[in-house]
Amino acid sequence: MYERHTTGHTPRGIIHSARYAIPPVLLLSLTGCTNAPQADAELMERARGIHERVITLDTHADINPGNFTAERNYTMDLPTQVNLPKMEAGGLDVAWFIVYVGQGDLTPAGYAEAYDQAIAKFDAIHRLTEEIAPERIGLALTSDDVRRIAAEGRSVAMIGVENGYPVGEDLGRIQEFQERGARYLSLAHNGHSQLSDSNTGEALDDWLHDGLSDLGRQAVAELNRVGIMIDISHPSKPANMEVFERSRAPVMASHSSARALNDHSRNLDDEQLMALKENGGVVQTVAFRGYVDGPKNQAYQQASQMVLAEVAEEMDFEIIGGGRGRAFFMALQAMSPDEREAYQTGLRMVQDAAAERIAMEVAPVTPPVDVADFVDHIDYMVGLIGLDHVGISSDFDGGGGVTGWDDASETFNVTLELVRRGYTEEEIGMLWSGNLLRVLDDVQRVAAEIQAEGG
Repeated sequence: MYERHTTGHTPRGIIHSARYAIPPVLLLSLTGCTNAPQADAELMERARGIHERVITLDTHADINPGNFTAERNYTMDLPTQVNLPKMEAGGLDVAWFIVYVGQGDLTPAGYAEAYDQAIAKFDAIHRLTEEIAPERIGLALTSDDVRRIAAEGRSVAMIGVENGYPVGEDLGRIQEFQERGARYLSLAHNGHSQLSDSNTGEALDDWLHDGLSDLGRQAVAELNRVGIMIDISHPSKPANMEVFERSRAPVMASHSSARALNDHSRNLDDEQLMALKENGGVVQTVAFRGYVDGPKNQAYQQASQMVLAEVAEEMDFEIIGGGRGRAFFMALQAMSPDEREAYQTGLRMVQDAAAERIAMEVAPVTPPVDVADFVDHIDYMVGLIGLDHVGISSDFDGGGGVTGWDDASETFNVTLELVRRGYTEEEIGMLWSGNLLRVLDDVQRVAAEIQAEGG
């Protein structure tokens, strides 16, 4: 039930990186190619077949409206981690494009500005699917839509809202967002919203609501009523535990990994994971280096940045924000499209010039966080809460990516690693999309029941 018809995708079939060359020894570790070439070829062939047949779905890809215009859009292979050429090359069928607004002042003016930013991103996604490239990508609102559009050979777009801040104090906007296509919404992001505390309060033990606010509790009920999945990836643990208690429908974590493997407040600890299992929800394991293995990533980044900085100085180029992470991507979004393109062109030239040195001098001694490290989190959570409750996400264009899955064109490598570890085709289909679509179906079923009750 989780399979799709052939769409003509041609998976890469080999680990590569858009940024840095990967030495052969790392290729072997990523693909598990320690057996004879024939055995490896058989594994690759089996993985290609599975990747082609299952629906691959990534629940988190950030966007900039500037990349959704007639002159510059996702039909082009832009220097973004996600766009249509990269999705098609890597066999990524479904991308959830994110209506993200950073946390600002809890004032009428702040809410108004956040709402305007949100609508601009809603409009951008609709423009891509309805005006720019409807023959290549369609907007899905249900699991049936996903399967239909994928079977037609088109890519699939879905919409998630990262941060409930644009809702303001008008809960009627939740239904408006649903009507605009939103199918999940997180009650907070980095910084406490009017609806919920954020995980960021943990660092200083600084809280605003001690969980959900009264308005946030009403928002949970309204999200259930209109059929929007509640995303628990960014709120605080007390807020999430309260959501588990109050939600009539299963919830999801759109991009979180296991805190037991990497102690970061953005990851879910075992208590939250067990509550999510009891709730019937799904956690979309995130391929974000700092959330997968913070210490390993820090060591690799420090060593790589030293080389990159030397090369940048030689080329008289200034790297902003360290060239990676949320601050870097926010700085990019603040640029005009022309400024962004010029900067990214220059950065790629520096990265290309530094790639050989990083591959030969850094990676063998201080390896990067890679697909195998990412799938370790999938393995852990499958073992703890069961395969039915685990999925996959990237946080591309928002700081996400690991070596081997650093943009949508490399999506096949995740399937390859899952096959190498012994997951069956049915299980891989569930991880890639089946579990998430089941939760979406359950949320929409509960909404229909609430509405039938007169809610």
